Amino acid sequence: MKEIILVKVGEIALKGLNRKNFEDLLIKNIKRKIHKLGRFEVVASQSTIRITPLDDFIDMDETAQKLSKVFGVVAFSRACIAEKDIEKIKETAAEYLKPIFSENISFKVESKRSDKKFPYGSPEISKMVGGYLADTFPNVTVDVHDPDVTVTVEIRDFAAYVHASVEEGAGGLPVSCGGKAAILISGGIDSPVAAYMMARRGIELSAIHFASPPYTSERAEEKVRDLLEIVSDYSGKMNMYTVPFTKIQEEIQKNSPEELFTIIMRRLMMNIAQRIAKNIGCQALITGESLGQVASQTIGALACTDEAADMPVFRPLIGMDKKDIIDISKKINTFETSCLPYEDCCTVFTPRHPRTKPKIELVRKAQAAVDWEDMIREAVENVKITPIGEDN
Repeated sequence: MKEIILVKVGEIALKGLNRKNFEDLLIKNIKRKIHKLGRFEVVASQSTIRITPLDDFIDMDETAQKLSKVFGVVAFSRACIAEKDIEKIKETAAEYLKPIFSENISFKVESKRSDKKFPYGSPEISKMVGGYLADTFPNVTVDVHDPDVTVTVEIRDFAAYVHASVEEGAGGLPVSCGGKAAILISGGIDSPVAAYMMARRGIELSAIHFASPPYTSERAEEKVRDLLEIVSDYSGKMNMYTVPFTKIQEEIQKNSPEELFTIIMRRLMMNIAQRIAKNIGCQALITGESLGQVASQTIGALACTDEAADMPVFRPLIGMDKKDIIDISKKINTFETSCLPYEDCCTVFTPRHPRTKPKIELVRKAQAAVDWEDMIREAVENVKITPIGEDN
């Protein structure tokens, strides 16, 4: 009995003349995700992507688990192939569903007939297959309103398919269809979630991390690498660019008004990040900021930060409550790692009374007290690059 996976693609189906480009990219991403498990045929057909294993040893449980983390996959079903003959379909359905139908469950059958040459309509198919299953498994009951299990029979061009469950996919759009952007990643809860959310909208990620030894430890940098490895399970491979930031932070601490430490630090981070981003072909920066969460995330503070960048800055968490962000971090399995007690450079030299409504003129004047250019150039030139993700 041949088992395959049928993938539903959601909003890709609405892309009009560009739809094939999105489907081709999604197929490429699916193949990359599952290629280590064995050989597969992955093709688009009739608004569905069909994944057929070509090796007998392939673990379909592991295949399904990996597929659930591919952006662009809205839902998928493990299904059995049947000949396009109603008697064969009934027999195949009974054999394939036997493990499920051995329990005392209720069920109904839904049918979809895209091949209009098939001699029976959808209601007739459902009635005949449902009747056969009820006769074969007398312990089950039919419930068309609220069944425990919905059996689906699909009559397509080349075969019939039977499946009994739909698993939720990661949703979104295929990674890299939306361009490239760099996430400013700390070791906290927010930035890994921001990275995940932008990758879900098709962004190909690079990551920029600021390290300030000896004020920050190697364990803090390792924590960030671990977080990115988790995110890369969804986003695919990326590079992490670690910026040596100690000298700049010490200079900020010596020469800037204390209440503006954080604003000036973030402006210099944006300046460095955009230089790196442009060097590697990124079109935007991403941060994990949420409006009003801390003093540097007020409207005035964010405006001062944005002035330091001349490329778009995406903030996917900007309107979210902390609880919402934590819920996503738990869903994608970054929460526990984010909570490990290794502090990042954003906690170095934290002002006692940061200014929440900074005036841009005062910030510019304070920043201009030091010639930062040589230090910025030195930081960019000494970036450490670390490959992230299983494909590296």
